Order: sequence, then structure tokens, then C-alpha cells
Amino acid sequence: MELERRSVLKAMLGTGLVPLGGGARAALPSSLVRVLVGFPAGGGTDVMGRVIVEKLRQRGSLKNVIVENRAGVSGILACEALKNATPDGTTILFAPSASTVMPVLTYRRLPYDPRTDFAALTLTGTLQSALAVSPALPVHSFQDYLAWVKADPRRGSFGTTALGSSTHFFGLTVGAAFGLPMEPVGYRGAAPLVADLTGGHIPAGTGGLADFLTHHESGKLRVILTSGTRRATSAPNIPTLAEMGHPQRATQGFYAFFAPAGTPRPVVEALSAEVAAATIEPEVRSQLLALGLEPEVSSPEALAKLLREDIETWRPVIEASGFKAD
Repeated sequence: MELERRSVLKAMLGTGLVPLGGGARAALPSSLVRVLVGFPAGGGTDVMGRVIVEKLRQRGSLKNVIVENRAGVSGILACEALKNATPDGTTILFAPSASTVMPVLTYRRLPYDPRTDFAALTLTGTLQSALAVSPALPVHSFQDYLAWVKADPRRGSFGTTALGSSTHFFGLTVGAAFGLPMEPVGYRGAAPLVADLTGGHIPAGTGGLADFLTHHESGKLRVILTSGTRRATSAPNIPTLAEMGHPQRATQGFYAFFAPAGTPRPVVEALSAEVAAATIEPEVRSQLLALGLEPEVSSPEALAKLLREDIETWRPVIEASGFKAD
């Protein structure tokens, strides 16, 4: 544990993140802080956000902090709410790249631009997309699924936690890679998709690994493939797209915290350091890993750079698909 603490501290120093001193703590909001989450309660994003928020409460640097679910439109409602919030640090956003990267490329008229309307705080971690199947299917592996769909192309429909997200395009990528007629069905977050998978109302679904992992472990659904170049730490028994012969198609997403643009720099730096410190607490890291997220923190500048680069990485993929959300 001590080695882990030292390595984490080294990582924080390398990214410019240091423990809060008295002056930095003074820049933190003294009133209620709302953490916006753009997906329903009970889904993977909500659960991860609440794990970090609970640690923020325990640390005591923020006097009062709560999660506020603004579910809908692939997280866009929460992002728009952040843009319109007072830039004083009392409203921040916890969001996946599905809400901050993909909409820039899939919406003709988006009510915000994360590159200019948000102030980056810190990366929380990276995660892979996952393909899961209903336990009602006679399928226990990805190879089983390939054979099952190829036996009847009408079986290729899959739910996705958000149309226009990286999980949606992961499903289409799997179809293109293996010659499957994959047809997406949009859901409003992970919770309703998991419910339909568990009930056998839809054969397969794509989401973040974090959306599915606890349900996979409890037998409510079966995760049979992830999107990365190597197996996730939290899912060492689940094969990746790269392993299946398509390393050039491997991808991963990220989760991060943002404040409204115009938030004073001392507040941005204080919030960044405090949220990052909460994220790397050993018990929080363990919980996030169990949920499928590979914890990783960053400076505001590094997160802003990642956001810009990810948009450009996905641009040719989205343009080639022809998909538009509106």
C-alpha cells in the first residue's frame, strides 16, 4: 500500500497536482456544490460519480456536495446545464466522453462546445466499451454470439446506452469487423438497457464496461467482448476486440470532471486538486476498478488536451458512418 501511495503521489506531482494547502482550500466553494450527472440513477456513470462524491464529503474540504441527476439525450441535458451554470465552482459536471466528445461530431446543432464552454478540471479514468448479451441467449462467449447471429441475421439488433456515443459506434465496429448485421436500438442510459437485457427483451447491448460489470458478475447478463487493446484490469477473463484480430479498431473512452467556462483559475485549480485527491484514495480506486474504470487523474491542461485530441481521433470514424443525431 505504501508503494502505491508513493507512486500515486509521484503521478500527481508529474501532472502538476499537489495536495491542497490552506490557500488552495480557501478557493474551494463554501456553499452547496452540485455534481451534475447526465444519466439515470443506478447506471454506471451515476454509481461512479457517487463513489467520488462520497469521498469528497468524507474529506471535508467541500462543505456540502451532492449528486444531481439530469438524465436525458446522452448526457447532453447535464452538459447544457453546466454551460448555463454560474461559473463560481458551485456546479460541476461528471461525464463520460460519450457526452463531451461524441456530440461534437454527431449533432448539427449542439447547445454547447466542451472545448470553449467548459473548464476542464481532472481526468478520472479510462474505460473500455463492452458487448453484453442476455442470459436468456444460448451464448457464453463471443464466438458463440458470432455463430448465433450468423445463423439468423435478424438477431443482430443491440441496445446501446446512448445513440451517437462511443458505445453505439463500438457495436457498429463489431458488425463491420465480423460481417454481422448489427442494428442499434437507443436507450436512455445503462439502467433501462440492463433491465431489458436481464429480462430477455433485447438480445445484446453495448455500453461502458462500468455499466455492465457488476451485473455480469451477478449473472444478470454476460459481457463477452471489450473494445480495448488489452484486457481490463477489472475484467481479466473477458477478451478484447484486439485479441479477436482487430487491433486497429480498438478504442477506449474516459470519464472526467468539468466546471463552467469562466470559473476563476484559483477555483479551477482547487477543485481539480481536491477531486483528483478523492479519486486516488485507495478505497475509491478499488471501487472504481471494480466498476470497470481504470483510475487516472490529470491536470486541467492535460484533460483539455485529451478532449481536443479525442474529438479529432473520432472525427473520421463518425464521418464515415454518416450518423447524425439531429
